[in-house]
Amino acid sequence: MRKHSYSAELKWTGNTGSGTSAYTDYDRTFVIETGDLKVQPILGSADPAFRGDERRYNPEEMLLHSVSSCHMLWYLHLCADNGVVVTSYADVPKGEMTEDEKSGVGQFTKILLQPTIKVEDKTMLEKAASLHSKAHKMCFIANSLNFPVQLKPNISCD
Repeated sequence: MRKHSYSAELKWTGNTGSGTSAYTDYDRTFVIETGDLKVQPILGSADPAFRGDERRYNPEEMLLHSVSSCHMLWYLHLCADNGVVVTSYADVPKGEMTEDEKSGVGQFTKILLQPTIKVEDKTMLEKAASLHSKAHKMCFIANSLNFPVQLKPNISCD
């Protein structure tokens, strides 16, 4: 079995001068970077419902993006291997999280992927549809979750 290791750097940027001296005295902003890569950092914050900055990604949105992009990358790989020419792919994933009002403990209960895909030719439609199930099984991120990830693809041809 092969092992892959990943690392990221997370830095809280929300100290407004008095640290966490009170719940309302600090920002929930942070920056994510990935080691030596020369890419733009990801600007993050808490969800606005939890005093976060709506102009930054929140962890819940990043989870949706992780699941959606992992599925897409596996799907495109499988299409290429199986002669299905995808000409466009877009997704609007939706997630549902429940939070206990007393304890504040929350967890995701489901994610729905809704990719809209165009393939080059109508003869590819059936195969294109069947590859979603395999892509879902191959997705590293979906395999790591303890709640269902549902698929509702919309596939058409150019």
